[in-house]
Amino acid sequence: MPRRSQADAAKTKQSIVARAVDLASVEGLEGLTIGRLATDLEMSKAGVLGHFGTKEELQLAALNGAAAIYRREIWERAHAVPAGQKRLLAIADAWLDYLGRDVFPGGCFVTAASCEFDDRPGRVRDAVVAMHQLWTDVLAREAKQAIKDGDLPRGTDPYDIAFGLNAIAMGVNQARHLMHNDDAPARGWRAMRTILAAPRARRKYLN
Repeated sequence: MPRRSQADAAKTKQSIVARAVDLASVEGLEGLTIGRLATDLEMSKAGVLGHFGTKEELQLAALNGAAAIYRREIWERAHAVPAGQKRLLAIADAWLDYLGRDVFPGGCFVTAASCEFDDRPGRVRDAVVAMHQLWTDVLAREAKQAIKDGDLPRGTDPYDIAFGLNAIAMGVNQARHLMHNDDAPARGWRAMRTILAAPRARRKYLN
């Protein structure tokens, strides 16, 4: 295939994935249809399907696309901060900023996919589980460093910290999109700082 055709094909695939991510954040990964994507992107169904082969591959591509955005919005904004409590606080700020800005039209894609596939076996569920486990391990690693540094109490289970932070984030997402509670990110910020044994200064939850 000529280089230009390869570039065009890659660009088209990126456009399909981007639209699939937006649609799935609102309608769920199971709500993705080849027909809807073809109509939205003014393509043929065969043209859309040709890039993925199956609906499951499309779902996995959408999940990976959403994970890349999640990583960019949260981890990449915090990873340069020193490890331990400071990095966890930077993660908390970026995480709540991401939730507060509704980066995805339907709220947190990861939370939605977790609820949608929690009892549905298959490759998509396996991918969601792997993504959650990776993020949990990242948070626990930072918590372990914070405990070692004396910024969190000795005897604290690092995975308790990871669990608590993730539970707060999921609660913030639900409060915003189910209850239309605009105060949820600020409440989440205070709750995360309590878990991380950090002062709750009188300022917005973001810098």
